[in-house]
Amino acid sequence: MEPSDHSPTASLLEPPVPPTPPAAASKKLALLPLVFLIYFEVAGGPYGEESAVGAAGPLFAILGFIAFPFIWSVPEALVTAELATAFPGNGGYVIWAHQAFGPFWGSLLGSWKFLCGVINLASYPALCMDYLELVFSVFASGVPRYVAIFLFTSVLSFMNYTGLSIVGYTAVGLGVVSLSPFVALTLLAIPKIDPKRWISLGEVGVAKDWTLFFNTLFWNLNFWDSASTLAGEVEDPQRTYPKALLSAGLLACLAYLVPLLAAIGAIPLDQEDWVDGYFADAGELIAGEWLKIWIEIGAVLSVVGLFEAQLSSCAYQLLGMADLAFLPQSFGLRSAWFNTPWVGILISTLIALAVSYLDFADLIYTVNFLYSLGMLLEFASFLWLRKKLPAIKRPFKVPMAMPGLVIMCLIPSCFLVYVMSVASKIAYILSAVLTVFAIFWYYFMKICRSRAWLRFNDAREKFDYED
Repeated sequence: MEPSDHSPTASLLEPPVPPTPPAAASKKLALLPLVFLIYFEVAGGPYGEESAVGAAGPLFAILGFIAFPFIWSVPEALVTAELATAFPGNGGYVIWAHQAFGPFWGSLLGSWKFLCGVINLASYPALCMDYLELVFSVFASGVPRYVAIFLFTSVLSFMNYTGLSIVGYTAVGLGVVSLSPFVALTLLAIPKIDPKRWISLGEVGVAKDWTLFFNTLFWNLNFWDSASTLAGEVEDPQRTYPKALLSAGLLACLAYLVPLLAAIGAIPLDQEDWVDGYFADAGELIAGEWLKIWIEIGAVLSVVGLFEAQLSSCAYQLLGMADLAFLPQSFGLRSAWFNTPWVGILISTLIALAVSYLDFADLIYTVNFLYSLGMLLEFASFLWLRKKLPAIKRPFKVPMAMPGLVIMCLIPSCFLVYVMSVASKIAYILSAVLTVFAIFWYYFMKICRSRAWLRFNDAREKFDYED
């Protein structure tokens, strides 16, 4: 039965849902670990930005990582800050779309985002093996590689099971250690920097690959909204989220830009060498093999942080969707020992393991396509909620009137449409298939709820928001 009332005192779903079992048994997430979880959701370090130089040359790469945060990252972070503090629940963006347009759109956005998350999650063990095989060739292929991916995924998933606070403080340590070689690279590069190299348009005869360039920027600076699914686990989310997003944003921008300036300025340009992983070679050219090995170790630790942050987001999203009765109660079960959503962690891990052995070329384009669809719906939800619920309490509010908000959302939306337009044919097909599956899943869950085939949260409690 569809909800008929979407006023500020309306339930989030028909039937309304009681809250999850109290999370007091586990320690709430404080500001510092939340900063590093957001940082790992978005960046994880400068690893992966090298392709922007290879695709468009040094000047465009530098300008891209200066300008793109303002065009894309800042609007997404501002939307997240306002909505996560106005609706601080584990459903995150699922709650926002539901409040704006109803349960169908909340479910569809949740499906798009979850699929993006688990496919991303699956890429990290394989990426870790790509770095390790540079030192240990046994991980290049075959059974050793498959076993290592399985063990990597299983061990890190168990760490996630032990508690979000543990994962958060682990992310702090991983962030500091994985960034440390780039501090060394930057300091050692300073005497060798030639500023003229920063304004190079690239080598003569090397064609610009704008699709790769923009996809590299997009891939390295998105997912600011992922941590919204953890809002129910955060200490004082109304105050903590805006501070955490601002701090993580500054950290991510500096982590991308400073090493990029150092490496470009200190090394003569050989544009075709600038591919993923080139920072390790740059470290060797600047300081020797010891820095190359240090950067490669940092890359592995960064991948660990990326995995933990993404798994937390996926698992708590499933918990939030179970709270809101988009999924059966069993999807929201918490561990009796650690109070973590063990079913959400298990489901996310199993899907990631299944996908991690596939070819990622078209899957990554599919992730970008689904993510773009989800962000278009998220921006629309943000604007419509400003109009629909103008009096709702917003502890953080983007200081703009509606015309300014429309412009703020329109600019990144144009970029999202561009990303979708350059996707491959297989990406279009996979996205269509997954979207049809998401729609089928919504109606299947609706039938299961109406016929009591599965147990969903009950139908009495209302979610009230203060004016």
